[in-house]
Amino acid sequence: MEKEIVKVVANTIRTLSIDMIQKANSGHPGLPMGTAELGALLFGKIMNYNPEDPKWINRDRFVLSAGHGSAMLYSLLYLSGFGLTIDDLKNFRQLDSKTPGHPEYGYTVGVETTTGPLGAGFSNAVGIAIAERMLAAKLNTEKVKMIDHYTYVLAGDGDMMEGVTSEAASLAGHLGLGKLMIFYDDNGITIEGKTDLAFSENVGDRFKAYGWQVLKSDGYDIDGILKCVEEGKKEENKPTLIILKTVIGKGSSTLEGTSKIHGAPLGADEIKATRKNLGIPEDADFYVFAEAKSFFEGKKKELKKVYDKWQEEFKSLKSSDSNFATLWDKYMKEGGIKVDDAALPEFKAGESVATRVASGNTLVKMCAAVPNLVGGSADLAPSNNTAVPDNGDFSKTNRAGRTIRFGIREHAMGGVANGIILHGGLRSYCATFLVFADYMRPTIRLAALMGIPTTFILTHDSVYVGEDGPTHQPVEHVEALRVIPNVTVIRPGDPQETVVAWQMAMEKADGPVALILTRQNLKVYDKKDSDWKKSMRKGAYLVKDSEGKPDVVVIASGSEVGLALDALPLTSKKVRIISVPSRELFEKQGKEYKNSLIPEGVRVVAAECGVSIGWRGYVKDEKDILAVDKFGVSGNYKDVAKKYGFTPENLAAIINRN
Repeated sequence: MEKEIVKVVANTIRTLSIDMIQKANSGHPGLPMGTAELGALLFGKIMNYNPEDPKWINRDRFVLSAGHGSAMLYSLLYLSGFGLTIDDLKNFRQLDSKTPGHPEYGYTVGVETTTGPLGAGFSNAVGIAIAERMLAAKLNTEKVKMIDHYTYVLAGDGDMMEGVTSEAASLAGHLGLGKLMIFYDDNGITIEGKTDLAFSENVGDRFKAYGWQVLKSDGYDIDGILKCVEEGKKEENKPTLIILKTVIGKGSSTLEGTSKIHGAPLGADEIKATRKNLGIPEDADFYVFAEAKSFFEGKKKELKKVYDKWQEEFKSLKSSDSNFATLWDKYMKEGGIKVDDAALPEFKAGESVATRVASGNTLVKMCAAVPNLVGGSADLAPSNNTAVPDNGDFSKTNRAGRTIRFGIREHAMGGVANGIILHGGLRSYCATFLVFADYMRPTIRLAALMGIPTTFILTHDSVYVGEDGPTHQPVEHVEALRVIPNVTVIRPGDPQETVVAWQMAMEKADGPVALILTRQNLKVYDKKDSDWKKSMRKGAYLVKDSEGKPDVVVIASGSEVGLALDALPLTSKKVRIISVPSRELFEKQGKEYKNSLIPEGVRVVAAECGVSIGWRGYVKDEKDILAVDKFGVSGNYKDVAKKYGFTPENLAAIINRN
């Protein structure tokens, strides 16, 4: 790629970006202008991709972790042929446009992940790089590499300051992800001014300490950038950080190098002056150099040759190797995954097993049935029962391992688990205590926003945690997860429900599932509904019924279903008990199904060992809710439960109220 065409493409990126932002009167021109040469090189020289098949599994990935610089990405997607039009660029940040304020996965073709919350894209990229190595170990042969690509990331000062980046970088260095390359846009400017107002560390030394290769170049030295990329590719056992010294707003007549250009339009006069600087007619909106357009037309043909060669090798291998063909199809099958009951553990009525243990037993069987299910725990595998003996640990020396030792890095863990799914070909899970879901709430939210099926295993689900006390006893956490749109929260009431909850998680294809599991044992109960497994998928079902119309319907989730059953002998009222593993799924059902479980006019009592707010719409009197609306205390879990009224006697007293 000649230096002159790099300059032409870079200046096209600059003018398109400033025009998008000016027309929208909103956006961030500083990064697109400052890193335009890098963008030109990535899409014009460095990366391997096919805009006609944007989901090609062996494409190089580009993650714009500094998502506020979206105008640069949209300019590149337009130039390189991913389907965006000039009209799309003109509709930047407008309602229902294909060019939203920050890049959105599944919405704009060519966007690999939703970015904007700084550091999130970085952690996703680590997951993408892990997935590449895992799939390569499983699907490549000695002669043919079907999975062999790089993950490139553009990160800024904000990414480097966020803690999730540190977590993810530490993990990436430990795992030796040699095909991960991060470009650090080191321009020394943030919104408030120069970075030295709040940030004075040596980023390169920090990453060296993490086990990274660290290289440096001027952001406008074309040969220097390309040399760094080549050096990065030679280092197979370490991820690479390339620090690019850049100027924010490069090319602006008077604003380059200042914080004023970080996140605001240039203004009409400054745009005219900038166009003059860039050799563009002063009144030419959305100007595209003809040379830039023709360059990418030729580039598409070059890329297509590489793509076609890969397709030929793939077809040849698939037709000649039936084992490869079978495995490939299992890995690459899209949509939800159905796992039959016969492949999963059975629990008999009367057995007493913690749902975290039932989940662990189910996970072992699930991994045997689903070869591309991978994941791990935040250093809590013995406690949340996520150890799968036959999976092996993913490491520098074992790329075929399916268990990821995330360490105590919940925020990065969630982002990495999301990135694994974003890569394609794998399903992922991750696990921690429910109370620490707060540490990865941003990544759970992003999974929901992107509509990807990450499974979050969250154990030790209530004040029943006991001796560890209020710091480890979740109270508001289940409800906090329920209010995130598109998250399916499932709190099973016994081991049998736990197995079905896992099936539901694997069947889900368009959003994450949070499995909420107990530390303490729960007894398997008989179910009145003969087709309860099907009904449970509606969020709630009949566990125990009264003779004739009930006086009271008790609705409960998790451990409180068993508590309701234990309270039955202590009341003379006719009581119906409903298990509600997923309240949000139940609320999506039609009136007929809801009324079949909770008849109109019948008094409702709700029980859940967490905050009451979400159950208030089911009852007429808040005294009919058994809940915990304050923090827990340290003590034996049975004593804690008694202190907070979670006894059969107290629940029966609530049921017996007139």
